[in-house]
Amino acid sequence: MISGVFCRLLARETGEQVVAIDSDPLPGLAWSLGIPSDDTPLPPDLLEKANDGPANAGDSWQLRGGMSAIDAVHQYAAGGPDGVRLLQFGKRHGHVQMLAESQQAFRVIGRGLDQTEAHLVGDLPGGTRQPFFGWGDFADVLVVVAEATPSSMLSAKRLVRVRERSGARDQTIVTAANKVVDPSDSERLAEASGLPVIGAVPKDPAVGAAERAGRSVLDHAPNAPAVEAVRSLLAALQGVAR
Repeated sequence: MISGVFCRLLARETGEQVVAIDSDPLPGLAWSLGIPSDDTPLPPDLLEKANDGPANAGDSWQLRGGMSAIDAVHQYAAGGPDGVRLLQFGKRHGHVQMLAESQQAFRVIGRGLDQTEAHLVGDLPGGTRQPFFGWGDFADVLVVVAEATPSSMLSAKRLVRVRERSGARDQTIVTAANKVVDPSDSERLAEASGLPVIGAVPKDPAVGAAERAGRSVLDHAPNAPAVEAVRSLLAALQGVAR
């Protein structure tokens, strides 16, 4: 929900291309954007072997026929409200090899988009490992979304340790408190994670109602407290990114 609403508000504010990247194996981002869910992976023939030489910076694959990353987005990514494009590598429902090739294409496009003016907003896999081992490489700022519960705060703390040991590129890492029910929740999360809390999204029944309806909460209840909280998070993150 946070990623989807964030993407649409960013597109509205800037009027620029926003690409939502869904690398979470669980569904959800499409509905949060207001796009009918589609688990179709990128086609495996989208890639070809890269030519040897320094221009490829050691990458083994490139998009076929000289296609650019932004061309691939406009051809294969799903279009959504406010001009947001959704790029996803697909969920596991077919042959594992086909999904692996789709995931590689996803990474190549992500690297290519990093060299464009497009804004990339990713919904990364949950857990304490995946964000710092490939899927989050495109991001300048990583937001750990956590609740003020013992298990969630412990996961946030572990993510910080994993990031320190992973050798990931220089990235800013912050946290956002989710499903907040008390003003002290943000303080508890900051103390437990050691990260600055730059936003707090309240526990909002409008979010659950939108999910049950299969709609974006931005369409279902545009003035909901959760939407306003994501709007504030957008402003805070724009300050961090500068």
